[in-house]
Amino acid sequence: MEILTHLDKNNLHHAYLIEGKYEEIVPKIINFLKNLGIETYNNPDFYYISIDSFKVEDAFNLKSMQYEKSFSSEKNAKKIFLISANNFLLEAQNTLLKIFEEPIKNTHFFIIVPNSNFLLKTLISRFYLIKTKPNIEIELKEAEKFIYMSLKNRLNFIKELITETEEKISIEVKKDIIQNSVRAKALKFLNALETIMSKKIFNTQNYFIHIFKVREFLNQPGSSVKNLMESIALTIPKF
Repeated sequence: MEILTHLDKNNLHHAYLIEGKYEEIVPKIINFLKNLGIETYNNPDFYYISIDSFKVEDAFNLKSMQYEKSFSSEKNAKKIFLISANNFLLEAQNTLLKIFEEPIKNTHFFIIVPNSNFLLKTLISRFYLIKTKPNIEIELKEAEKFIYMSLKNRLNFIKELITETEEKISIEVKKDIIQNSVRAKALKFLNALETIMSKKIFNTQNYFIHIFKVREFLNQPGSSVKNLMESIALTIPKF
């Protein structure tokens, strides 16, 4: 889905929640803002926050920044917040509810997440939600192979999935490539696994409940990605 078709320069919404890859979405938002005459470089009224887990302290900081007086002396100057995060912790979401419940004139938010399913429904309802079509072709192929693997090979696959991603993090973290974090990679694989299973198993309810629970725990700080993903390897039936 093309994001720009949802953005009306003459009637900009207070807060957009965009589901998809941040590295593809951020440049489009930047270009859109530039077309509005909003500078995104060296502009104290433009905030770009890129983070793995959005915590409650981040929410409080955001709340404070929102109420700060604009640096621009121009009438109707806009304050823009562009935020990309893999997940928002529950305490942070509860804090953000107030921010998006009472919009401030000429203050606009663009929040990018890989998956909006982990967010509170009450929080989502305060946004203009835009869902882009995810590209999970590689993950779909991996998931197809995964369901036919022996338990031993599944566990090895999980180990390699996590190890490979951690190695990428250590190399690329300075470039702010948060989409490749361990949790984001695991969540993306779970989405692909759900798609494959829905085509292979007639009664998928019990397995989907387990995947849902694993996805929930993956979005909680301190949870073990390795243990959670290994539980998937143990639970999903072998074909």
